[in-house]
Amino acid sequence: MVKGLYTAHTGMVNEMKRLDVMTNNLANADTYGYKKEGTTSHSFGEKLAYTVRDTSNYGLDRNIGSIVYGVHLGETYTDYSSGSFEVTDNKTDFAVAGNGFFAIAFEDKQGQASVKFTRDGAFVVNAEGYLVTKDGDHVLNMTGAVNRDAGPANWVRVDPTRDFEVDELGYIYQNDQVVGTMGLVDFANYDYIEKYGENLYNLVDGGQIVVADGSIRQGCIETSNVQVVDEMVNMITIQRAYEANQKVITSIDETLEVAVNQIGKV
Repeated sequence: MVKGLYTAHTGMVNEMKRLDVMTNNLANADTYGYKKEGTTSHSFGEKLAYTVRDTSNYGLDRNIGSIVYGVHLGETYTDYSSGSFEVTDNKTDFAVAGNGFFAIAFEDKQGQASVKFTRDGAFVVNAEGYLVTKDGDHVLNMTGAVNRDAGPANWVRVDPTRDFEVDELGYIYQNDQVVGTMGLVDFANYDYIEKYGENLYNLVDGGQIVVADGSIRQGCIETSNVQVVDEMVNMITIQRAYEANQKVITSIDETLEVAVNQIGKV
């Protein structure tokens, strides 16, 4: 009977963790380039339901019975499918059609520079002519993106007094001349990238940068791939599963109360 309490408890904890992921998706539904997260659930391994150091069985592990082992969160994964495009006609807004990420020269609070990656192409041109993010981090050209070199020599720069055009390959034109490139790269295995925060991704050790097969769209921006209606439906499902486990615990608790206070008196 107490086994049922623990099983229901693991179910409630699992649903709470799933809810945290869903609410984070909803909170970023309006974040440009955001990629939603999902979760998987696993049952506890059978080995966790073994007795150990049981001298009655010569000290060998012994199964404590045929039971449901409970559930736990398996992993949290990221859905990298593209969001829809929002046409802004702003020359400094960019979207990636297909696979690929913009490279950013990110500077942390300690002043350490590193290369991060993003799908959020809502950039601006500062007074010096550099293309930067809304947080002021510089956008890198193709050389800086491929080599992961965040140095000033690889920052994208244009003449701030003139219009500029960017083609699908990332070449920047002013006065019908190529004045630079925008770095667009991809990764051989997405298992080697992680969310860093601030809508940026970090390439972890072992990750490999490859040429992106996507293309750049100027005057557009990619919205998040979060479907609010789907997330709300998932939240309702999670809530009902949580309530079901609550009822199981309440039912077992009432049965234990009867067993202790009434049957135990006989």
